[in-house]
This record gives sequence, C-alpha cells and structure tokens, in this order.
Amino acid sequence: MKKVHGIFAPIATAFDASGEVDYSTFAENTVAFGATKLSGLVVLGSNGEFTLLSHEEKVKLVETARNHLPAEKMVIAGTGCESFRETLQLTKECAAVGADVALVVTPNYYKKDMNEAALGNFYTMLADASPIPVMIYNMPGNSGVNVPSSLTLKLAAHPNITGIKDSGGNIVQISEVLAKAPEGFSVFAGSGSYLLATLLLGGVGGTLAVANVVPDYCAEIQENFEKGDLEKARKMQLALLPLNAAVTSRFGIGGMKAAMDMVGFKGGLPRLPILPAGEETRKEIARILKELGIPTV
Repeated sequence: MKKVHGIFAPIATAFDASGEVDYSTFAENTVAFGATKLSGLVVLGSNGEFTLLSHEEKVKLVETARNHLPAEKMVIAGTGCESFRETLQLTKECAAVGADVALVVTPNYYKKDMNEAALGNFYTMLADASPIPVMIYNMPGNSGVNVPSSLTLKLAAHPNITGIKDSGGNIVQISEVLAKAPEGFSVFAGSGSYLLATLLLGGVGGTLAVANVVPDYCAEIQENFEKGDLEKARKMQLALLPLNAAVTSRFGIGGMKAAMDMVGFKGGLPRLPILPAGEETRKEIARILKELGIPTV
C-alpha cells in the first residue's frame, strides 16, 4: 500500500463559458501544480465540484490528471457516490486510468439511515473489492454525516483502508483517531485552518482548498514542522488563516477560483448553480493575498 503523505490540492475543475468541462485548461493547471512542492492532487474533491460532474466526466478528469502529473506525484480520486454499486464502479474505473488512492465521502442523502453500522459496512465492502487503497472522507459540513472516531478506528484495521481526510474541524475527534490508529494509517487535515494542529498531534499531511492558491506556502508549513522549525511553521499557519477562510467558508468555490486566477493558476468559472465571485469579493481576496505577501498577476 502506498503511503499517503504531504500536501495535496483538491484541484478545481475548469469549465468553459458554456459550462462544459475544459480539459485543456484542467491539464494546464495539473502541469503547473506538478511543478510545485505538492505531493499530488485530489481530483473530484469538494473543491473540484464533484457533485456537479457526470460519471464520464469524473473518469476523464482523473485520466487527464494522471497523464499530466509527474509519475512520482500521487493522484487521489474522489469516488464517493450515494450507492455502493456506483462507488465501486467509479473506483474501479478511476483505478484503471491511473488513480493511486480512492477518497470516499460518506453517502448522505438518506442521513437517518447512515448510522455507524451502515457506514461501516459500506467502507468495508468497498475496501474488500477496491483495486486501490481507500481513504475515508469525513465532510460533515457538506454531507451532514459525521464519521465518529470509534468507526474510523474500526475501519483503520482494514488492510486496504489507508487513512482519513477529516474536514470536520473537530480537533478532539481527530486527536482520538491519532491516539489509537495503527501505525501507517494516514490522518489528513481537511482544511488549511488546522493543518499544523493535525501535524503536531501525529497527522501526516493535508488536502487543502487553499493549496489551490498557495501550494508551496502550504507545503512549507509541513516542511518547517518536519525539520523542527516549529516557530516558523506556527507563524505561517496563523498568517494563512484569513486566506484559508476566504477561499472556503467566506466566499466558497467562486472565491477559491477567483484567487487562483489572481495568482496565475486558471480557476475560471464554477458550474451552475454555483456563481462566480463578484467584484467586491475579488477586491477582498486581493487585499488578503497582498497582506500575506503573495504576488498577483
């Protein structure tokens, strides 16, 4: 099983003015990210607008990323769907076009039925059948379903479940997993706001929306932590908070894509019904980037 470690950007999906996936621009972004300090990319993450994509678009995006990313950098594919059947099918197809790991969000439409037994069965059956390692994706803010630490620890014993990306922001729950998880189980911060806290407690990386905007900055927080320069890592982490908030909780996908445009990547338009950032939002993001010392184009 490949060890998942380091900083990953949940790469934005590029769309043209008509709302079609722009695979050429997506490939350009992939090449650009491949030249950074990122360990790889998450394709079909929340910031990739995965819920707005067709099955065919998803597979083609994973294939495009793998074809344009250096071989040593990992491609993690977000393959979680509402049904077990579709999740397994998408996981197999993404593996066939080069995905290294499947990042699988909880089914969530039937929330009342998504109890610990149902989720445990879902992830166990998927891990049993998946040709690539499975990473749990806990995203209660969007899904409304939380994967409790007790379930994560049960699933961590499965030989084909490699880790968890926890975007819940509950550092106590993350700590509970880190306290008892088996060696080799990768715990990832799901937001740039608590990257350093997760690393300090024993986490091994992060999948961060803000890494679409400042990939090297995010990677350098982990670099400084790992070489023992905790004070520098701490200062960088605290300075990152306003930009992280701007491209997540404050201004969402539209804000993140606007910030990408400002720093030289190609964010472009979101897919409807999500709207692009307005002028005032862009001005605020530009101010935050300037305050952080990030040059804009």
